[in-house]
Amino acid sequence: MSALYDSVVPERIAQLPWRLISLVLAIGIFGLAILYSAAGGSLTPWAATQAVRFFVFLGMAIFISHFREEHWKMLAYPVYAITLLGLLGVEIIGQVGGGSQRWLNLGFMTLQPSEIMKPVLILALAAFYDRLPAGELRGFNAIWPAALLIGMPAALVVIQPDLGTTVALAVGGIAVMFLAGLPLRLFIGGTLAVAALVPIAFTFLLEEYQRNRVLTFLSPENDPLGTGYHITQSKIAIGSGGLFGKGYLNGTQSHLAYLPEGHTDFVFATMAEEFGLLGGLLLIGAFALMIRWGIRVGQRSQSTFSKLTAAGLSVTIFFYVAINLMMVMGLAPVVGIPLPLVSYGGSAMMTVLFCIGVLMSIDRENRRRR
Repeated sequence: MSALYDSVVPERIAQLPWRLISLVLAIGIFGLAILYSAAGGSLTPWAATQAVRFFVFLGMAIFISHFREEHWKMLAYPVYAITLLGLLGVEIIGQVGGGSQRWLNLGFMTLQPSEIMKPVLILALAAFYDRLPAGELRGFNAIWPAALLIGMPAALVVIQPDLGTTVALAVGGIAVMFLAGLPLRLFIGGTLAVAALVPIAFTFLLEEYQRNRVLTFLSPENDPLGTGYHITQSKIAIGSGGLFGKGYLNGTQSHLAYLPEGHTDFVFATMAEEFGLLGGLLLIGAFALMIRWGIRVGQRSQSTFSKLTAAGLSVTIFFYVAINLMMVMGLAPVVGIPLPLVSYGGSAMMTVLFCIGVLMSIDRENRRRR
């Protein structure tokens, strides 16, 4: 039977990590079911469009999984430069939505370059540290180029303004710097400096709506019908689901329009109301398996570039999941981070499936070398 399978199925297809792909399919299809429910049992306006995006971007992930390590090294800096130009383009001709200027209208789709920059920044930093001699890791030459690579896109994103993506870029970049072997004292000093600058940033750098989000996070009950409305309704939806939920298509918070953004940022609350604590734990468990797979790919890698890329992309996916879940549960300020493969939206889905595609590419390279 095995010989027959090997003769019928092309080697490139047989070597794909089908367990991971099955997990991604399960999460994505479950997300489509939630969007169908959020629209009151209709494929429009979200589920049908999201289904097309999901399968197109999953195909993209499978396609780029055939790239070799040298291809990613070669593409890292050019793609970084193109994405940086995209961020500059956003400042000049970008579309405004929800009070922020974040999107480029390409005609056939609306693109958010800041989302694409998350994995591209990881690739650029991994390429830099892969080329850096080991003896220079503890010197200034290991710091300032990486800080520049992180700082340029972060500065362009923070003025959009998009605080959540800015933090995501910084977290992913700093994770790569830490894993590359930079001195621990650098990160301790940086943490203390950031802590000292937080009051200044809160007072002078944040927009008024961003300051309101932080204050709402600290005490949402002070304005439950105003700035605290989103998080209050999210907590009600999650809590009302109980252990097993109200049943599919039986949610009231989302169907009666009490829960704002129940198809995007707060899609987990929509899901938890209908599937309860059990459904939430199963979804979190699926994400945990995906992130664990990415970390193991990095551990099995032999080159510095592959190790740092796999670790950085796994951190990026973890950041999406962790911040979104903390946000909808009132454990973090609302910063507009979607839930991967579940929230409605194209740019974030493309970013996450791009990360998965690169991880599959590294996994294929690992198995080829073994």
